[in-house]
Amino acid sequence: MSFGQQLIAWRRELHQFPELSLQEVATTARIRDWLQSADIRLLPYELKTGVVAEIGRGERVVALRADIDALPIEETSGVAFSSQHPGVMHACGHDVHSSVMLGAALLLKQHEAELDGRVRILFQPAEERFGGAQLLINAGVLQGVSAIFGMHNEPGLPVGAFATRGGAFYANVDRFIIRVTGKGAHAARPHEGKDAILLSSQLVSLLQNITSREVNTLDSAVLSVTRIAGGNTWNVLPESVELEGTLRTHRAAVREAVKVRVGEIAAGLAAAFGSQIEVEWYAGPDALINDERWATFADEIAAAAGYETRPADLHMGGEDFAVYLQHIPGAFVSIGSESRYGLHHPGFDPDEKLIEPAARYFSHLAQAALKQL
Repeated sequence: MSFGQQLIAWRRELHQFPELSLQEVATTARIRDWLQSADIRLLPYELKTGVVAEIGRGERVVALRADIDALPIEETSGVAFSSQHPGVMHACGHDVHSSVMLGAALLLKQHEAELDGRVRILFQPAEERFGGAQLLINAGVLQGVSAIFGMHNEPGLPVGAFATRGGAFYANVDRFIIRVTGKGAHAARPHEGKDAILLSSQLVSLLQNITSREVNTLDSAVLSVTRIAGGNTWNVLPESVELEGTLRTHRAAVREAVKVRVGEIAAGLAAAFGSQIEVEWYAGPDALINDERWATFADEIAAAAGYETRPADLHMGGEDFAVYLQHIPGAFVSIGSESRYGLHHPGFDPDEKLIEPAARYFSHLAQAALKQL
């Protein structure tokens, strides 16, 4: 079996047996076994799931990161190696990311004696729940690390394409829940109640005014209401309605301003309708901010490796690699995977031809970064 075939075989095994965030026990065991079979050193951090490997010797340390968790999605891709776990699927390509970094580890091991320091490779759990990066940081995995690099496959780019950017890249991810409480009534006698559905409808419309009319058009901001739940029959006005949604921005000032306005609009509308509106806000990871120097460096190494490089557009998705970049400099990059269906779709099917070149790229990138330190 060739090097590339081995990486694809590992990817397919991970794909067949996906595990949700913080449940990646078998995934962790597989990755540990594959690394140990290559005589790659594992570091003894206290982690329930996830693996940290290290190659080389010396004071200089750079890190590479892969994510290992899957999503609660029923697969419909139809591939021969489809998920064997009902309702769970690698619909974001973390199986691909893991196989890429496994390949980079094998290549770095071949050149271990030549390394100008150490390469620490993080196989991180719970990226989809936006908590895995902090778990690893709390365990101490960034100690001594001077730069960190990671990737996401990009189904909108062809295989062989590469994109990154300095500065803001991925958005912050906030979740909100809004509970609207009015007064229930018979549908034929609405004047006897306080219509929570009507109030909720008004609220959804007003919230859209924030991003379309109150945020500078040169700033990126998306506020989406994604769930509305209220009522249980056709002839009764319900007393309460619950809404849920998300806010995505790339600047902390915009993020905070929108959050404040959501609260003000909710309070004002509640007063006008004589009802109650409660807003709960759950802050996810901040925007991912690439270091300008390392983003340029990563792009130069990609061009030298034969990738078609291009500037990356701002991404409105979230990525908890951002948490690492709040502690040390580094760069996150996109590598084309050319899937007919996008990320988080049950038919997602990335092109496996990206895996071997990406593994070689990250091996080169880590070696070159050590020389730069």
